Amino acid sequence: IKIRNIYLVEILIMSTVLIVYYNRSGNTESMARLIAEGAREAGAEVCLKLVQDTSPEDLKDADAVVLGSPVFYGQPSAKLLALLEDTVRFHGDFDGKVGGAFSSAANIGGGNETTILALLQALMVHGFVIQGNPVGDHYGPVSIASPDRRVEQQCRHYGRRIVALADKLHSTRKKSCCS
Repeated sequence: IKIRNIYLVEILIMSTVLIVYYNRSGNTESMARLIAEGAREAGAEVCLKLVQDTSPEDLKDADAVVLGSPVFYGQPSAKLLALLEDTVRFHGDFDGKVGGAFSSAANIGGGNETTILALLQALMVHGFVIQGNPVGDHYGPVSIASPDRRVEQQCRHYGRRIVALADKLHSTRKKSCCS
């Protein structure tokens, strides 16, 4: 845009997505990588981190945070729950960020949905915006054992949806500079 010999250049900032997961057998990590692929396809900058390498401050820096866990007695891993406990000191700082969750279990009825809902509840208390899915896995991707073709598609689709929502919510974050 040219205004009196001054050129304004609009720079859109890409959304940043942090995917934090606990891994035991490799299934949750596979899902995390698939979600990251979808998010990158949608144009996001993605950071994948194991929960033990993640601090509450890391969550503050991202536009979207997606948490993944295998099922432990119908709940997320203790390490993910501990990370969420540590975020209490930043209560309110996550308001308006996009949140999501995914899980893997050993069998059907193994606790995938209760695990995802536990993670989503914690994110909602912080003010994260959660997007459901009217088709497929409604609360977030789930896998029974190793991800199959359906799970792979759901994970990539989820990554793209997370970015689309983050882009909508943060589209006003434009920088203008003069050159």
